[in-house]
Amino acid sequence: MIIGAFIRNKHNLIFKVLMLCLFSLLISIQLPKENVKYHVLTEFEAVWTYPDLFLEEDLLIAKTKEELEREKLEIVNQAALYFEERKDELNRKIENFEKLKSQNKGIYLALKPLLDSIYAIGIIETLPIAEQQKPLLLYDGLYARQLIYNNVFTITSAIQYAEKQKINADLKSKLFDYLSITIYKNDAKTAFFLNQKLNSISLYKFVYRKGSCLIKQNEKLTKNTKFLVNRYINQRSKFTNNSVVKFIANYFLITVILLVLLGYMFYFRKPLFGNNRHVVFLLFIPLASATALAFTTRYGLLIYALPYMLIPILVRVFFDSRTALFTHLVSMLIACLFVSDKFQFLLLQLITGISTLFVVAEMRRRQQLINAAMVSLAVYSVLFILYNLSLGVNEVITLKSSYLPFLISTVLLLLAYPLILFSEKVFGFISDFKLLELCDLSQPLLRQLSQDVPGTFQHSLQVANLAEEAIYYIGGNTLLVRTGALYHDIGKINNPHFFTENVGNAYSPHLEMQPLESAKIIINHVIEGIEMAKAHNLPESVIDFIRTHHGTTSVGYFLNLYKKQSGLLEIDETEFKYKGPIPFSKETAVLMLADGVEAASRSLKHYDVVSISELVDNIIDYKIKQNQLINADITFKDITIIKKIFKKRLLNIYHARIDYPTSN
Repeated sequence: MIIGAFIRNKHNLIFKVLMLCLFSLLISIQLPKENVKYHVLTEFEAVWTYPDLFLEEDLLIAKTKEELEREKLEIVNQAALYFEERKDELNRKIENFEKLKSQNKGIYLALKPLLDSIYAIGIIETLPIAEQQKPLLLYDGLYARQLIYNNVFTITSAIQYAEKQKINADLKSKLFDYLSITIYKNDAKTAFFLNQKLNSISLYKFVYRKGSCLIKQNEKLTKNTKFLVNRYINQRSKFTNNSVVKFIANYFLITVILLVLLGYMFYFRKPLFGNNRHVVFLLFIPLASATALAFTTRYGLLIYALPYMLIPILVRVFFDSRTALFTHLVSMLIACLFVSDKFQFLLLQLITGISTLFVVAEMRRRQQLINAAMVSLAVYSVLFILYNLSLGVNEVITLKSSYLPFLISTVLLLLAYPLILFSEKVFGFISDFKLLELCDLSQPLLRQLSQDVPGTFQHSLQVANLAEEAIYYIGGNTLLVRTGALYHDIGKINNPHFFTENVGNAYSPHLEMQPLESAKIIINHVIEGIEMAKAHNLPESVIDFIRTHHGTTSVGYFLNLYKKQSGLLEIDETEFKYKGPIPFSKETAVLMLADGVEAASRSLKHYDVVSISELVDNIIDYKIKQNQLINADITFKDITIIKKIFKKRLLNIYHARIDYPTSN
């Protein structure tokens, strides 16, 4: 029971704690397994800007299956053929030839010099054309000497040689009987040495031993060095052990950083902290940034091409500049865990983020996105040049490819507008762009209000002017309060003649009604306005102005009339009160005050400094006395400023003349 009660009472806090734990886990899972010293190189990088890369383990670049097959085929095609001399057959034929000396001395003497010339060079067995181009080695048992196929005879070439000596056909036929191959191919030895070479093929294309320097700082990158560096980085990331202790440490580190963001909201932006959608959105920003960066570093993409400036712009559109800067700072602190040169990364991102916020301090024009993109490109480039000059890395500055990531980031910054629309749909936020659209007087509801209820429309315009100027001076969203003021009385469209500003001096239908019935009609314009706003898909932040512009005050005129008619001193005033809620922000509080003051000012008979001043003081003091502002983040100093602004504006509206003191 106690646990259940605690959960019910603290469910919002428990939800935020769970979200903190979840987002910390999602970010921690994506962190690199080891300290990041360098990144996968892209084709655009031309200089190694990191410190000298000494290998912490052997780098073995294995050959592919295709490369091994190609190398084997090349060895087979170029392998030497081994030969040996065998003269068994030659000796038999020489013996027969010597017998010819006694049988036919003339033929013997004619063939003798020819055979001596041929056998002095040797006769090799005929080889296929493919083998004729290979190295030929004549092996004598201890040594091998090289042969050139065309420099020795074959049977065919020996006969051709004899023909050139112009011997007759009879001698030619006799010569053939005494020719014998003396150089034979040794298939066993050839296969033996070929297998030795094939077995000695290395499985690795490159071998770099632990401790050797792969590349030095500021060394120009070639295609080969990029390949080696990227292979080494991938090898390290693949085989690095993911320590449980390290993961837990990273998890709590991320939790602490995100806890700082929640602490900022709790102490300085309580309305944000109280809204779970806002908390989830602001926690999602660092997660999205970390996920994009993890993907980029893992696949060797350009880190600085990521449009980090989207973070302050996106947050500023929905919240304030301080929250945007704080969220950007937290996101970049987490992002530093993914990069090697953390100082350069923080320097470029934080300074550029601050510069972008200067441009989008009031995000109301799409042109500001283009301006922000141009500013970010300029700041990125200047900081990059100065930082690398301070390190003495001049080569990087002169390369056009060094600035390509910044250019890509600038172009991607233009995605801010569709992301704003997406965030509005998913999280139910409202941007200044949306507010500007809603303020357009051609909007269906405002057009209907101006045509069907012109008195209420003019009243809404005056309230918008009063509230906007007051918020401008005390701080707040001027565009939001103006939009809320334009729509706060749309519920009067259904029964326009029951409201004074639309009747004027004409006959009032309230004269024929009971006070309670009249009060219900007046009170219902808030409920009907809410229903009408929802039917037209107005944002909740605008509907809040409709809900709260009367708070829980009473319909005073009809309440007093009811008391007078009934003769009762004490009655139940609940049915004469608006349902609320009371204002809960500066904007809704100022609208309530502006609405009351503007409406009451129409009943003044004389417009002068005294009457207007008393009216403003009385209306605002009455709202305070009725505890209508206790939930709004508004101070007595703000109230004083609001009173001065309202008095000044009403004097200008009604052209009241200021009474100057006369001299005696």
